[in-house]
Amino acid sequence: MKFVDVKNDIAFRKIFGNENRKETLISFLNAVLDFHGDQRIAEVNILNPYQLPKLKGGKVTIIDVKATDQVGRTYIVEMQVGDIDGFEKRVLFYSSKSYSDQIKRADFYRKLRPVIFIGILDFEHTENKKYISRSQVRDIETGEQTIKDMEFTFIELPKFKLEVDELKTLTEKWVYFIKNAENLEVIPENINDEGLKSAYEEANVQTWTQEELDAYEYAFMREEDERARLDKAKKDGKYELVVELYDDGMSIEKIAKLSKMTFDEVKEIVERHPPA
Repeated sequence: MKFVDVKNDIAFRKIFGNENRKETLISFLNAVLDFHGDQRIAEVNILNPYQLPKLKGGKVTIIDVKATDQVGRTYIVEMQVGDIDGFEKRVLFYSSKSYSDQIKRADFYRKLRPVIFIGILDFEHTENKKYISRSQVRDIETGEQTIKDMEFTFIELPKFKLEVDELKTLTEKWVYFIKNAENLEVIPENINDEGLKSAYEEANVQTWTQEELDAYEYAFMREEDERARLDKAKKDGKYELVVELYDDGMSIEKIAKLSKMTFDEVKEIVERHPPA
């Protein structure tokens, strides 16, 4: 048996954004957010369900799954493989936009529901020595949390060091799966959660169609191409120019013409750098 690399955008969306296997996303969210009792998620509505992109031009710059639960809470789950410039700002931008987009008029502020961001990072991001860290808006002196509608959870994969025989909690088993699935040949024996079992089954290469496998491989190629183009733009000094002009309000079309870059090259930089 062979499993895909869950960090690949096609694999990530297929596993966590599958409308026919919502138990996978539900299990993952309850585990990493440590939800118990009335907090636990019983049902989710996946807002951007997995669809196999067209092989050509099917790039997904931001790898995410967005869903709401039975009480209206919104979850943004993102797999970030590289430490890009402006990452923190983009997290705030997407989370706050998801929060404000819930209503159209100020009269309905009371209808706003919490937004919870979960970032699975293939790099170290915080000074916290633990592999999971949670951020909330709290009073610096008292720790009081009066603003409760936005939270951020970061899972830093490089900090996770447990081996398969050391896994005890469901959270540990989930993080192990995301980090190590591609290197396994069998489903670990200590997996007794239906949602996680479903994830392993969905990650089994033998269950994938040839079209999905082609898209999976193509996603790796596109990722390498994007990294090479960004590196070249930085060496040429164009990366900073694009960011500065876009922050000043210039359109992508005008930036492309001025910098002698293609529209897609400029758009790629812009998508990796949220508005200032």
